[in-house]
Amino acid sequence: MTALVERTGRETGARPGTGVGGTGTWRRGWLIAATAVLSALVMVGHTRLPNGFGNPGSLLETFLPWLGVSVPVMLALAAVRRSATAGVAVLLPAVVWCSLFGGLLMDKRSTGGDLTVVSHNVNDENPDPVRTARELAATNPQLLALEELTSHTAPAYERALADTYPYHSVQGTVGLWSKYPLRDVEPVAIMPWTRALRATADTPKGPVAVYVAHLASVRVLPSVGFTTARRNEAAVKLADAVRAEPLPRVVMVGDFNGTTDDRALRPVTSQLRSAQEEAGDGFGFSWPASFPVARIDQILVKGVTPVSSRVLPPTGSDHLPVAAALRL
Repeated sequence: MTALVERTGRETGARPGTGVGGTGTWRRGWLIAATAVLSALVMVGHTRLPNGFGNPGSLLETFLPWLGVSVPVMLALAAVRRSATAGVAVLLPAVVWCSLFGGLLMDKRSTGGDLTVVSHNVNDENPDPVRTARELAATNPQLLALEELTSHTAPAYERALADTYPYHSVQGTVGLWSKYPLRDVEPVAIMPWTRALRATADTPKGPVAVYVAHLASVRVLPSVGFTTARRNEAAVKLADAVRAEPLPRVVMVGDFNGTTDDRALRPVTSQLRSAQEEAGDGFGFSWPASFPVARIDQILVKGVTPVSSRVLPPTGSDHLPVAAALRL
């Protein structure tokens, strides 16, 4: 019998112990395994990636959840290579990704709330401001914040929203419409031109400080990388305003041109909580509207409880509107 086994092995060219489940499955796929470990290390240590020339750290953190796409790809490669080593190694980035983002995939939305807020970068080249205004008003928020207004489009939004919102203020390129009285409305100096405002909304459950902000745009250019300096400076000034805010209840909305994972926005995000992360369903990506890959439009709060958070259907903008219901 032994001779037969040896002869069969010689005839097929196989070596003992190298079939499926043999030692060969552990000797193959080391490159895939190394890539899996590297992917896990990048996710775990993304904050340690220096934000030097080109701001690679902020660029990585903007799209950090998408590193999860590498897991099924590497798993498929491990299966093709029949590599047990690679298959086990891929579990490492899978576990890390789930620990970082798995909670966002749970539906944490509930019903109720005392205050509904909608924020939308309407795009200064929006072809139909009136239609956009009506679609947003139809969602029936008590507070509606718009960013990227211009001297030509702001009057169109004001006319379209006048019947629904008796109180409003436009400061530079941002505006706030409210069903509740607004007072102490003033611009917030975060940039040389006005792209932020602060107001007190007198709700039936007391005053709420409301901030609407549009931080500076960022660019990805081959010569300089991820340019964020002006946005980062605006974030620091906005954080200073929040730190000095006397009211205990704060709602900040707007286009931050960055995600809550971006370390450069930590001066703001360390003081406030994300409504999407606390009461949303999924990542809530808002940009670009045609194929959203990042949530750069935020609803952040302090002193109030998010009840639900969602992304609204597209309008004529390159951003999607974001909404949240809050308990005061």
